[in-house]
Amino acid sequence: MPTIERLRSNFRGKLLESGDADYDVARRIHNGLIDKRPKIIAQCKGAADVVSALQLARELSLPVSVRGGGHHVAGRAVVEGGVMIDLSLARGVRVDPVARTAVVEGGATWADLNRATQEHGLATTGGVISSTGVAGLTLGGGLGWLMALHGMAVDNLVAAEIVTADGRILRTSATQHPDLFWAVRGGGGNFGVATSLTFKLHPIGQVLGGLVAHPLDRGGEMLRFYRSTTASAADELTLFAGLLHAPDGSGAKIGAMIGFHPDAEAGLRAVAPVKAFGPPIIDLMGPMPYEQLNSMLDGGFPKGALSYWKSSFLTTLTDEAIDTMVRAFRECPAPMGALLLEHFHGAVTRVKVADTAFPHRKRGYNLLIIAQWLDPAQSEESIAWAKRTYEAMRPFMAEGRYVNYLGDDEDGDGVSAANGANLARLREIKKSYDPTNLFRLNQNIRPG
Repeated sequence: MPTIERLRSNFRGKLLESGDADYDVARRIHNGLIDKRPKIIAQCKGAADVVSALQLARELSLPVSVRGGGHHVAGRAVVEGGVMIDLSLARGVRVDPVARTAVVEGGATWADLNRATQEHGLATTGGVISSTGVAGLTLGGGLGWLMALHGMAVDNLVAAEIVTADGRILRTSATQHPDLFWAVRGGGGNFGVATSLTFKLHPIGQVLGGLVAHPLDRGGEMLRFYRSTTASAADELTLFAGLLHAPDGSGAKIGAMIGFHPDAEAGLRAVAPVKAFGPPIIDLMGPMPYEQLNSMLDGGFPKGALSYWKSSFLTTLTDEAIDTMVRAFRECPAPMGALLLEHFHGAVTRVKVADTAFPHRKRGYNLLIIAQWLDPAQSEESIAWAKRTYEAMRPFMAEGRYVNYLGDDEDGDGVSAANGANLARLREIKKSYDPTNLFRLNQNIRPG
């Protein structure tokens, strides 16, 4: 019996090949700029299916990609001519409200997790776009609204089930395969396929959230106000800021501050200066369910939009850096483009660099340059703008970079900057669990 047919006879999920009814839908990921055709898509329903799919790839000497949510801008969730391990059929979430934990399958999105946990008034740090996959975001670190209060997603991960390159199913935690558990908390998908993740949860219900917006002509003034406000922000207050296109479809360019506070009433007092500054031309900041806050930006990142990102941490947010951002955004040709600043402070900065593989623990700002558009004819100028803006901002950049924002053309120096002081240890662990670099279609850490 041919290898693929032998696998099909004992596979709980679906195996798709070119020409099958669902193949073209399954191979498409969030970034519409990516157009690859796997030889086979293995839609796995659990760890045993993943083991079988990896065995198939080894027998056929085919490259392997892993799709959790399929949201990563680099598009390495899908592979040309290889085996795509697709976890989208495995999206279960089990919540223990007494222990305040959640066990999440590898294909779940943050919308899946938030819906389940919010039924019990609980949540954990996880992204700002609800369609993002839980596994992919977490393995790379996992920033989100709760990070100043409770740390990154990796800081809330208490266990993970990992299928390794040799087909073992390992439960990892602080006491079980602790080296591997350390590595998957920030080292990305380099060490295996995460088929389930266990998180600790925190009481979160009605929160203060939303955005206030200002005309781009006042963008520099707004960013200076943002800088002074975040300089003394308490752990409870998370503020991001950005230069973006108005959400009404008009194409107008605006500056905005986006906020979170875990207590709706106290939050209104905390953001009173933010709401009063300007005053804003749009004020959508107020009490809302946490689940609503975590999906508020979804409309700005539709599936299928063509995307190209660049990012880096900044040393400081100087006046010159702010003025450079405003000038660059005035020239943005991408009709859905944006420049975003994500503030790192609080609990995320009180974890030691060596405690997890995720090394970025300093107070400051992460800059994200987003070129996003719908018309393929705009690809060249949109990508060129992102690259040009990155170069203009380079004088203000720190050494570190967030691995979840690295693009498809940013191996080498990008991977080194993303892993920082932890890279040498990650390479040694990679050598132990994936010496042949089977899991290389990612921001790759080569075996040491």
